[in-house]
Order: sequence, then C-alpha cells, then structure tokens
Amino acid sequence: MQLAKEVKYLIHKEVLLEWRSKYTINGILLYVVSTIFTCYLSFVSLGDKLTWNALFWVIMLFASINGVSKSFLQETKGQQLYNYILASPAAILISKTVYNILLMLALTTIALGFYTLVFDSFTPPDLLLYYVAVIIGSISFSTVFTMVSAIASKAGNGGMLMAILSFPIIIPVLILLIKLAKNAVDGLPWENSYDEIGMLLLVNVLTVATSLLLFPYLWRD
Repeated sequence: MQLAKEVKYLIHKEVLLEWRSKYTINGILLYVVSTIFTCYLSFVSLGDKLTWNALFWVIMLFASINGVSKSFLQETKGQQLYNYILASPAAILISKTVYNILLMLALTTIALGFYTLVFDSFTPPDLLLYYVAVIIGSISFSTVFTMVSAIASKAGNGGMLMAILSFPIIIPVLILLIKLAKNAVDGLPWENSYDEIGMLLLVNVLTVATSLLLFPYLWRD
C-alpha cells in the first residue's frame, strides 16, 4: 500500500512538472511532425508500404530516446537526493517507467495518426494489429530506455554510455516490432503474430524485473 501511494505521488509530480514546462512533449512533437513531413517530401514517390513501416519505427525509436532518456539524466544530484529521501528506489523506478509509458503512448498515437494522414496510402489493412504493435513498442521503448537511463545517470558521460548500453537491447526489440507491424501491413491473421507479441511481452517483463533488482543498488551509489 505504501509503495502504491509513493508511486502515485511521484507520477503526479512528473505530470505536474511536465505540464508546467511542456519541454519534452513539445520537443518530441516538433521532432516527430517535422521528421514525418520531411520523410514525406523525400519518399513520396515510393509506394512501398514496408519502407514506410521501417521509417515509422526509426522515427519512433529516436523520439523515444529523446523523451525517455531524460528520465534520470536530466536530474541533478540534489533532485536525486530529494527523491531518495521522499520514496523508495522501487517506487521511483516504477513511477518513472509508468510515466514514460503514458507519455510514449500518447505521442506514438499522435504520431501514427499524423503518419497515416500524411502518407494517406500507408494505412495498414489490419490497423488494429498495427496499433497493438505501436502500444507494445511504446511500452518496450519506455522500459528499456528508463532502465538504461537509470544506469547511465550514475556514470560520467551518460549520453555516450546510454547509446552503448541500449544498442544490444533495443535492436532485437526493434526487429520484432518491425516484423509484427509488417504482419499488419500484409494483412496476415493474428495467429501469425502471436510469437512476436509473446517475445516482446517477455522482454518487457524481464526488463522491468531486472530494473527492480538492480536499481536499489544503483541508487545507493
């Protein structure tokens, strides 16, 4: 019960701080909209939906890096000490992860809507399955980058360390997401996508479990 109260309070704090500054949301929205429009101007002559699918996930990947990686890297030592006094390490990690998931779900939904609006011939035959891939992708990017951001924040040159640590984890996730989204683009039955969905959910569970085990030791440093 105490953990739930701490998580609820910390999520409220994150939402309140973001609502006051709107720095992350506005920055990512500007990046997503401008990148999608640039891709449209550059690749409008291409009628290959698979190319557009890959472009969408590349855009989402870098949008997630810009948004989620700042979870811990942008905090000062004083803010980290305040959070350490205020709540348990598990509550801090869970609240950051949940907030990042909610943020990425909102942004990826907006991005998908704008993407299908600009690339009007891109709309997948199975839009529901594609949106399921977007939801799982938002969760996957959030859990992975939150964990890596927490690790990188305890070392010097966190941006460089973040890129090194996240690369071997996020590439397999990205491959599974592209394959899952391709099934939706091809209009294949949902049975063909169960393996990818199961693997992605397993990666998320393992990432969160590993984060909860490691973060209390990192937080003591």
